[in-house]
Amino acid sequence: MKARALLLSLLMLGGPARSAEPGYHAIAIPGWFTETFLDFREDIADAAKEGKRLMAYFGQDGCPYCKELMQTNFSQKAIVDKTRRHFTAIAFNIWGDREVTWTDGRKFSEKQFAAFLKIQFTPTLLFFDERGRVTARLNGYYPPQRFEAALDWVAGRMESRIGLADHLKRSVKEAASPALHDEPFFLKPPYDLRRKTRKPLAIFFETPYCAACDELHAESFRRAEIAQSLKRFDAARFALGERTPVITPAGERLPAEDWARALGIVYTPSVVFFGADGREAFRIEAYLRPFHLAGALEYVADGAYLREPNFQRFLQARAETLRGRGMSVDLWR
Repeated sequence: MKARALLLSLLMLGGPARSAEPGYHAIAIPGWFTETFLDFREDIADAAKEGKRLMAYFGQDGCPYCKELMQTNFSQKAIVDKTRRHFTAIAFNIWGDREVTWTDGRKFSEKQFAAFLKIQFTPTLLFFDERGRVTARLNGYYPPQRFEAALDWVAGRMESRIGLADHLKRSVKEAASPALHDEPFFLKPPYDLRRKTRKPLAIFFETPYCAACDELHAESFRRAEIAQSLKRFDAARFALGERTPVITPAGERLPAEDWARALGIVYTPSVVFFGADGREAFRIEAYLRPFHLAGALEYVADGAYLREPNFQRFLQARAETLRGRGMSVDLWR
């Protein structure tokens, strides 16, 4: 590892900036991230030799959630120490052109690689075990308490003992409401979610004691733009542990808790969108500010996901359109 890192440093002299500086990533990456040749076969093997696992970060320029990850999470000593002790961290720009070699030897540019892995949110973090399998995928920004709990789960090799969602539910105690919030637009039981109208479906998964859920209701749902967009959907909300009977859009009959598990829901709040055909169209599995939630609602309601599979490209175009109308666009508000 040290020899390869030295060779890479020599090759980089006079070339592109290192990842800890603006260059590959306009949002500065911590200096303790590792520069490699981006060959996953070598990177996973090198991490394993040091008793570590590989953590791959995917970000992009101008991403407020990437900035939050770097400036909030990676400014906390406990998180930094834990990450450096248990992981080799490498960084990718989802629009970048550097060559990446996958575990089977296939080669991609960074942007091709991001598309191959279906990266829809930034930041996204993938954690690999010693055999090159993805043990955890964090889509979007996880606040520090949840992020550190996820690190503990991967570093502790808990995947054979407890699911990540269950681990987070047990480990993360937030100063938040002990009760779920209701909304007038949520469907009431019985829950037959088969599509009988042309409306798409939005399913919100939440838990008590979830600060991000509180914020979703107190802020995002109070925005006029979002409230108007939600009128274009049938919307329902379930708690992760809820045993309420559900008929899913596919016609399956099972408790809401089992459906959430089958969908692979890990983070709350999460939103899973289904098109008028009853098929999953898109999902949000991260802490999102109102601009991005409004964009996701528009992305599904307008059927844009059928024309543009990359949500980030859609958001960029949407922001440019709004600016063209003379509107101020703040991605964090």
